[in-house]
Amino acid sequence: MKYRDNNKPMRSHIEQKKRIIIKIGSALLVDAGYQLNETWLNALAYDVASLKEKGIEVIIVSSGSVALGRQILRCTNRKCTLAEKQAAASIGQIQLANAYKRIFYDYKMNVAQVLLSIDDSETRHRYINAQNTLQTLLKFNVVPIINENDTVATTEISYGDNDRLAARVAQMVEADLLILLSDIDGLYSANPHFEKTAKFIPIVDKIDADIRSMAGQSHTKISSGGMITKIMAAEIATKNGCDMILCRGNIQNPIAHLLKQERYTLFKAQPLTQNAKKRWLAHHLQHQGQIVVDAGTVEALLLGNSLLAAGVTACDGMFKKGDIVNICDQNRQVIAVGMVNFSQETLDKIKGKTRQQIEMYLNNKNVKAVVHRNDMVVV
Repeated sequence: MKYRDNNKPMRSHIEQKKRIIIKIGSALLVDAGYQLNETWLNALAYDVASLKEKGIEVIIVSSGSVALGRQILRCTNRKCTLAEKQAAASIGQIQLANAYKRIFYDYKMNVAQVLLSIDDSETRHRYINAQNTLQTLLKFNVVPIINENDTVATTEISYGDNDRLAARVAQMVEADLLILLSDIDGLYSANPHFEKTAKFIPIVDKIDADIRSMAGQSHTKISSGGMITKIMAAEIATKNGCDMILCRGNIQNPIAHLLKQERYTLFKAQPLTQNAKKRWLAHHLQHQGQIVVDAGTVEALLLGNSLLAAGVTACDGMFKKGDIVNICDQNRQVIAVGMVNFSQETLDKIKGKTRQQIEMYLNNKNVKAVVHRNDMVVV
């Protein structure tokens, strides 16, 4: 069954968790006049303090910097250019960080600003560095306030929304629960803002094509995401053993309301079947190219073997050693994702060759697989 119509009491479900990610959208933090909603943020700080008193670690993924900065740049009534968006982020991030510091300190909580770019989760050593930083902040009882580094992000190299960023953070710190605070109280069979007969979905046991078809784009001019990004976030979170809740955030004390059984959708965590590195590979958002392999190699990969150059028929993209690439069959259907051991330039020269031929060509007796099975996940 893909989804169910009943929920267990939410208070016990949340209070049993050890580490929770709370994602806050711009439309909750910033009002229609592009001013910070301090009353709402103060109420949320009270909720977070209440969770921490129960021994629960909390990380916040917060949007809002671009929306706050637009007021000063006077581009509230039109779409910002990329340069204006980056400038707005640099202005608004200071306001946002100061507000979190001041308001959370009133509840005896220290906060830390952590700005992440997509490369911080997509490049392995940077992912580990970010993971270590967050773990250290939690160790010292500090609440990390995370946002995408919009000051340097471009359309081509960005998450574009904080829903998926929050899910990647949940994966990074092995969180038990991800809470997406939204302007909607959960998942519906269709967009309830446009279809009054849309059915509410309380529990999603597994995300499939039917669940994805329920998604729609954002209907607010301040938000950048929509239901589609929330379902994408749910896929990342649940496949990494983390429950995800989608609930209303546009009320005072949203977590307190959630504990009192406010309506919500619970996306259930899936059993972990892969190690942490392979789960990191499986949910990569950026791929630098693709490698095309023959039919016999497809069968070998499905049996868990490494990818050898002899089975490669083509490669596309400008990738280098250590990049993440798609591995495709002859019809260009993706069958696996992996970390490649050769640049595109080198692989193009050694594709189809045997190990002995490659050793002679490269003058190297220690030739590696193109993609080792430990650095690959079949999708």
